[in-house]
Amino acid sequence: MSQSTFLNRQALYLRPDPARVVVRRFGPQAEPKDLNHTDKIRANHIVERVLSLDAATAESLLAEVLENFKGRHRNLLERFEARADEMEEAFAAHGEFTQVQRRLVGSYFLHEYSFEAAALFNPSIVSHPDQSGAPPGGRRFVLSVRAVGEGHISSLTFRAGTIAADGSVSVDPTSRLASIATLRNRMARLDGEDVEVTFSTDGDISERVIFPVTAAQSNGIEDARFVAFEEDGETVFRATYTAYNGRGIRSELIETSDFLSFRMSPLRGSAAVNKGMALFPRKINGRYAMIARQDSENLYLIYSDDLLTWESGGVALLKPQFPWEFIQIGTCGSPIELDEGWLLLTHGVGPVRKYSIGAVLLDKADPSKVLARSREPFVRPEPSEREGYVPNVVYTCGAIRHNDQIILPYAVSDTFCNFATVRIAALLQAMERHDAGMGI
Repeated sequence: MSQSTFLNRQALYLRPDPARVVVRRFGPQAEPKDLNHTDKIRANHIVERVLSLDAATAESLLAEVLENFKGRHRNLLERFEARADEMEEAFAAHGEFTQVQRRLVGSYFLHEYSFEAAALFNPSIVSHPDQSGAPPGGRRFVLSVRAVGEGHISSLTFRAGTIAADGSVSVDPTSRLASIATLRNRMARLDGEDVEVTFSTDGDISERVIFPVTAAQSNGIEDARFVAFEEDGETVFRATYTAYNGRGIRSELIETSDFLSFRMSPLRGSAAVNKGMALFPRKINGRYAMIARQDSENLYLIYSDDLLTWESGGVALLKPQFPWEFIQIGTCGSPIELDEGWLLLTHGVGPVRKYSIGAVLLDKADPSKVLARSREPFVRPEPSEREGYVPNVVYTCGAIRHNDQIILPYAVSDTFCNFATVRIAALLQAMERHDAGMGI
């Protein structure tokens, strides 16, 4: 399948910027050799040292800190105070203290983190909930992106932009500021925690960073596959993502209606221990439906009655069949509804662990039926796209239909993002019908 007949790369690059930083909680740790010290003791010692400063010195030092970090963060004093609130136990033994001392203590227990210093990749795209300012025949969009910083910790961040009537894409300027979401609610469950996080309305969407909150997410929120889900006449934006704690993974769900407040919930059931789950944008025959990879190689169609419980089994849908996908296949985002059926973008892994993107067409009424499948990938790493953190990889977590085209954001070598447009009719014409033996 020739890419040039229907694929247009736009050379619209989103690259990681190490200058973009957030402030995160910092807690000093005892060195392994310090058998008589604990993290708690070290924290108390730091508080004691700060509170021992005379009033003039403390005030001067706080002013110096604020001047040093001026313009790098919003509401920095509020962040200092919020962190001090978390240090109440360390304050308890010290009697009276001033607001200046309290803020200064808060500053000692925070640190800057360059959340996208290493990579900005694996994007997904949905229509913006606010379409004001959209051009005639076009629309506004929200792009979710996986950011990776020091320690290979993944977080979720966003961009906004515009699709013109002809499919050309522009991305709004990225703010130089960024901040981590505020935790508003945490609810323990047998299988983990539900958490709710929110952002202030005074910042641009590109400033919002959802950093790991729970133990299951401690090393990363990876590869969110957002989709605009239609239910009961309303649209809610949902994404499955991989929660990683440094040892194991599981799939979780994030939901929002405005990209300001988010609810994050663990998925349960035997299928949730795998990654790469992609939710259909609406119920199928009264049930929630998902494309999932359960055995590290093949794709399955599974269903749920409550959105959170997903069991293994379901319908065996697709297996690696062509050389470009012999190692494994997986989803590249939620299925896209067309008149002809459900368009499912897939990734395949081939020789020398080269990742490429192909497509499958599923029956609209019964998506367990494969109607057509691409024998060759329609996006593969170009010579200019082979170098990066993980060489020879193109990857996406979700595309969107706009008129007669697919708007495809995709990652390059797990390092940065680009955009392409795909003509739907030409893509479908290039796919081979299922009667050629394409199924699992």
